[in-house]
Amino acid sequence: MKLRGVRHELGISAELTELARVRHWVRSVLCGLPANVVSTAVMVVDELTSNALRHGRAPYHVRLLPGAAKLRIEVDDGGGEAARRRTPSDDGGRGLLLVERCAAAWGQLRRAGGKTLWAELVTDPDPAGARG
Repeated sequence: MKLRGVRHELGISAELTELARVRHWVRSVLCGLPANVVSTAVMVVDELTSNALRHGRAPYHVRLLPGAAKLRIEVDDGGGEAARRRTPSDDGGRGLLLVERCAAAWGQLRRAGGKTLWAELVTDPDPAGARG
């Protein structure tokens, strides 16, 4: 399965039960990548999606954009309020901290009609294939 340069997108409803469907979708799309990359991607997508479902509003979309040496994950929601890290507590606040620690880069884009949270994961630390 060729992953690079293919844009994968999934629209989801506002139900928290959608998280299981999103995790399954990520595993199927990324099945050709190393297991550690897939498991990290599943975790990051799950955190970004649950953040959108809990704090944003519809419409929701999840995108996977595989590149030569990285995977860009994007989660859109229709909420206008910026996502922000919170102090961890019994009620949560660990999601974006976890994304920050797992991703090579992450951030958010405000756009007309909502926002996009994104994260980039390294999929091949040596895209040229040269081994030293």
